[in-house]
Amino acid sequence: MSKRDRGQRGVLLSEVCRALERIAPAALAEEWDNVGLLAGDAGAPVRRVLVCIDLTSAVVDEAVGAGVELIMAYHPPIFRPISRLHGHGTGTDAHVFRCVAGGIAVYSVHTALDAADGGTNDVLAGLCGVKKTQPIEYAEAGPQQCKVVVFVPAESADKVASAMFDAGAGHIGDYDMCSYRLSGEGTFRGSECTSPTIGEAGRFERVAELRIESIVLRSAVPGVIEAIRKSHPYEEPAFDVYPLVPEPTRGSGRYGDLPRPTTLGALARKLKKATAAECAQIVGDREQGVTRAVVCVGAAGSLPFRMRDAAGQGLAATDVIVTGEIRHHDALTIRRHGCGAIALGHWASEHPALKPFADRLAAMLATLDVRVSTADEDPFTQV
Repeated sequence: MSKRDRGQRGVLLSEVCRALERIAPAALAEEWDNVGLLAGDAGAPVRRVLVCIDLTSAVVDEAVGAGVELIMAYHPPIFRPISRLHGHGTGTDAHVFRCVAGGIAVYSVHTALDAADGGTNDVLAGLCGVKKTQPIEYAEAGPQQCKVVVFVPAESADKVASAMFDAGAGHIGDYDMCSYRLSGEGTFRGSECTSPTIGEAGRFERVAELRIESIVLRSAVPGVIEAIRKSHPYEEPAFDVYPLVPEPTRGSGRYGDLPRPTTLGALARKLKKATAAECAQIVGDREQGVTRAVVCVGAAGSLPFRMRDAAGQGLAATDVIVTGEIRHHDALTIRRHGCGAIALGHWASEHPALKPFADRLAAMLATLDVRVSTADEDPFTQV
């Protein structure tokens, strides 16, 4: 199929979903969140994608008028379980119904994009001038793996290892048949009813053995253990299974040094202009100095208070929390910490990430027409 034909017919929704997963891996999302494909046929073609913060009636009207086949709504319009879908309701279920009826798929990224590299928090940190960021909390987003360890006579090591590899052990990135082998001495004594491969029943034996270690996906562990039992020369092979903690990757929030010291008020004015926020509220003295930004798009909640930097320290007096909205009692806690905060509005703190997101998706799937919604808007306005 030529590029022109591919562009006319579109790419499969499943292919678009894979691209979206690479930008915002679902494994990075919070457990309570609902990200990924919320409605749609994975086998349907997609030519046009509309990107928005909220799936509103106006956004659906825009999508229908533009002939869009997929809406990427940052906030998931299906969040809590719903029992009915009615086209004439006032809730987001009615908007989802209209999308389904019109052949428009709906996808959400939400906290997965917050945690991902280049996502909402990185974009807002960039508007602060922060170039190098660290997550406030790391997410364990890698595959669920184990390390399987088996002890085997040296002459049988290759046979047992090959059986383990055939059963799925030993994959690390683009490499396979990976293992670590360490020589040592095994000891045992079998009862009179045993038939040991080496030595005699009832006698204490010493055997030169190899310890073989290999990484295994948790789902493949039963098959690898079965392969060990079938290939191992001993009646009772000795092996261990160790669950592994996934490698910490990106995670919730960001913090990093500002390019130069500034004041709380000056940074608030800069961000209000950069985000086109209706207003910017601050917690603290406008003239207090700030040197480091702690960024949490949307609602910061208690996340900034859980921060621990490389030195094991929490919030400092020269930190500024940059977020969308702050609850009253959290504002009081911020003041007790002695640091400052800037609240730009929930929508305004997240919206700047949409254009970079759309550009990344369009670059990954060049035949897609990816546009940012013009009907999507902040529900708050300034009097």
